[in-house]
Formats: sequence, structure tokens, C-alpha cells
Amino acid sequence: MKAPMMILFAGCMLSSLSAHALEMKGRLEWVHKVDMRVVESGVVEEVNITTGQHVNKGDVLLRMDQRKQKASLLEAKARVARAKLGIEDAEREKARTQELFDQGLIAEEELKDNELKHAVAQTEMESANAAEEAAKVALEHTELKAPFAGVVASSAVWQGAVIFAGKQDQPLVSLAPDDQMLARVLVTADVLRNYPTGASAQVLVNGANRSGKVYRQGVEAVRIEPEGAIYELDIVFKRTAKELLRPSESVKVILP
Repeated sequence: MKAPMMILFAGCMLSSLSAHALEMKGRLEWVHKVDMRVVESGVVEEVNITTGQHVNKGDVLLRMDQRKQKASLLEAKARVARAKLGIEDAEREKARTQELFDQGLIAEEELKDNELKHAVAQTEMESANAAEEAAKVALEHTELKAPFAGVVASSAVWQGAVIFAGKQDQPLVSLAPDDQMLARVLVTADVLRNYPTGASAQVLVNGANRSGKVYRQGVEAVRIEPEGAIYELDIVFKRTAKELLRPSESVKVILP
């Protein structure tokens, strides 16, 4: 008799939980979105994306005209090569001067002068290396690369467009992650208190029930109703790559 009684008790508990579950209408939102701009002025040479396209981390989204930056990099590399030859020559001269000094053939002042020349050559080498790194960074800044795998939420750039780095009122590209999405519902403060961050939830989207959890609770009310202040409650759930889900789509959220 004990086993049937336990089963009956468990069934009653499940029925009780189901009866108290909240089912409400919500809308989809991005978990987050990155607005991207270029940091080098110039002409857009290549655009590789369109709105809604899925990209992988590191993909080149757009490329500016790189001729100036490539020329600067070549010049910096040539400077490094000259500095390398200079320091090699300075090291040979330093060794020869030290040998002559050890033999008593030259004065200490001549030895110190040679050491100073060697230090100048080392400084020039360090300066040349720094200039090469700066040129590499400037070249990298002519490209926008995807910082993570995601979907292009918006694209406002075209081949041939002239971009001024300090006058980009709108982002050229906006990228959102494609592995997660939010379902946002509006709830009262009483409901908000019952579902802390990390609490389990379900999202019904595209006819499928997805497991999710409370990701973020609203702090400021979005509006005031007769029943009280209304806050946002965000549920995060996983989505498959290239699944067609858009912000503002209607979904159902079930809070157990």
C-alpha cells in the first residue's frame, strides 16, 4: 500500500505545480547585440555580408581600401631591416673595440663611445619594431571581423561608400549571437520576486517547447497599471544555428 500512496502523493504534487504554472505571451529579443564601426577613415572596398546572414567568428564582414596601410607596413618592415643591419654592425664593432681595449690598444673613452653607438642602434631597433606593430594594427583596422559566431542583425554599408572614422552616426554592422535568444514577458513585482535569476522556465516557439531559465529581471518599471508596476522578465534559451528567429516575434512563456 505504501508504493501506491507515494505515487498518488507525487501525482498530486505535479498537478498542484501544473495548476500554479503561469503561461503568458512574450516576444523574442536578442541576448545582446554588438554595434560595429571602423576606426580608420577611407573607402569601402568590399562588403561580404547582408542582413540576416550567419557568420563565423573571425569572418571578414567588410574591408576598406588598404593601399595606404599596406604601403606604411612595407615602409615599416624596411625600417626594421635597416635597423637589424645597423645593430648587427654595432655588435661587431662593439666586440672588436672591446678586444682592442682588452689589449690596451685604445683608450677607455673610445670604448665608451662605441658602447653608446651600440645603445643607439638598439633603440633604433626597438623604435622600428614599434612602428611595424603600429602599421600592422592600422592595417587590421581597415577590416571589420566578426567577434563571435552570430547573425547580422543590420547592415548599413555599401561598396564604394566613403567612411569618416569620427563621423559614424549609425553603426555599419550590428551582430547578434546565434546560439541563444531571449523571450521577454511583462510581469508584476509579485511575479518577479517568485522567479529569481536562474529559475527554470519553458518557451514555446515555432511549435516546440524549449527549456530556458530566467536570465535577467527588470529593475525599472516599464509602465504602471491598476494592479501595480509592470517589469520585464527575460528568459534565455538555446537556439540552433541558422534557425530563423527574429526579435519581436510572439512566443509563449511558461513559468512553473
